[in-house]
Amino acid sequence: MQLSGWGNVIRHVSTVYRPEKLSAVREVVTGNGVLSSLITRGLGRSYGDAAINQSGAVLLDTRLNRFTSFDPATGLLECEAGVSYQDLLETFLPRGFFPPVTPGTQFVTLGGAIAADVHGKNHHRDGSIANFLESFDLLTASGQTLTCSRDQNQDAFWATLGGMGLTGVILTAKLRLSPVETAYVLVDHKKTANLDQTLAAFGANDAEYQYSVAWIDCLAQGPALGRSVLMRGNHAKATDLPADLATDPLNPRARRRKNVPFHFPSFALSPFTVRIFNNRYYGKHTDGRHVQHYSDFFYPLDSIENWNRIYGNRGFYQYQAVFPFDGGDKCLRELMEKLSTASAASFLAVLKTMGPSGNGILSFPMPGLTLALDVPNNGPSTVALLHDLDQTVLRHNGRVYLDKDTCLTPESFRAMYPVLPRFLEIKSQLDPQNKFSSSLSRRLGITPNA
Repeated sequence: MQLSGWGNVIRHVSTVYRPEKLSAVREVVTGNGVLSSLITRGLGRSYGDAAINQSGAVLLDTRLNRFTSFDPATGLLECEAGVSYQDLLETFLPRGFFPPVTPGTQFVTLGGAIAADVHGKNHHRDGSIANFLESFDLLTASGQTLTCSRDQNQDAFWATLGGMGLTGVILTAKLRLSPVETAYVLVDHKKTANLDQTLAAFGANDAEYQYSVAWIDCLAQGPALGRSVLMRGNHAKATDLPADLATDPLNPRARRRKNVPFHFPSFALSPFTVRIFNNRYYGKHTDGRHVQHYSDFFYPLDSIENWNRIYGNRGFYQYQAVFPFDGGDKCLRELMEKLSTASAASFLAVLKTMGPSGNGILSFPMPGLTLALDVPNNGPSTVALLHDLDQTVLRHNGRVYLDKDTCLTPESFRAMYPVLPRFLEIKSQLDPQNKFSSSLSRRLGITPNA
């Protein structure tokens, strides 16, 4: 099959396996040496080439999506790695439980979330998914299954969290879900006029909110550079809901989904049209407190199927970087000025703060500011711009998120992740022949080219 990342920039042909039982996964991995390389793929929401494998094999784990056990007293869930966030929400939200950390889409598998050590709008308070993961079973290249936790096979545990699927196949996992009273979020909206106001607002009372994010206008210039809409909230309690929602607080009405049936023409997302969208988006928001459906707050784009087609056949790059608080305002301003001058950013740009780093060896989060945005693919000029952004991030001691990366160079990657030798040491023990490899790992020099 021809597979791509969600950004649709890179498309590679791979041999694809779709096992329906865990026993069949071992057959694929140990299949008489016929596989030159293998990488696991969930629902295909990695933006770049992390879950594709040119001329190699891809193992789809979406059929491995069974729940094994759940303890409502502790919120501890055991399930197969192909369980998606959508599965978790549909099954456990009516029972009063919510994923403790969620990315910006519910169409991600638990195995993929572990491989990327995903973070969410609550990282400044709660950290990444690693903080709520009890253990997982990892199938290694030899066919051995390791139970990995903080107390058992610790090296494999921390190398797999953020290891982008390069240590083996995650089979099952134990995750602690968080109790909630309702399926709604109590959200405070606040508009800021420029970047200074945005950063001041974050710093003033971000700690009061479990979830915090800002939509930021990456095309605004001059005095309006960095103008934003801050959206910060906490899980709503039953007493927070209006009467029409309080009758069934854990079972909200399903949202109707729209679909983008075809790739838009390239002119649809010109700087002109994006500026119009940004002006309207900024203008329609008003300061104040609102009760929001969880999907509207956590997964706004999930209401549009195939939204990536908006960027046309050439696709887009997702770019996310994090840089320390010390000097972070200067880094952010420099990035914003470069993007605004190039008129390259789209309407999808978010700013968040991050809390302490975790122990995942190649995990992305670190204390600081993180900017994530979509950049329409306009060919070599776009790649040159992203490389320029990489150098800015490096000068400010930051790094790029591998799960969203498409064009980072090996040199920049090694500078951003100086702990790579430790990861390679553990990988060589788990996978001495580099059976687990991807287009991303070969591009970055994590695994050798065949």
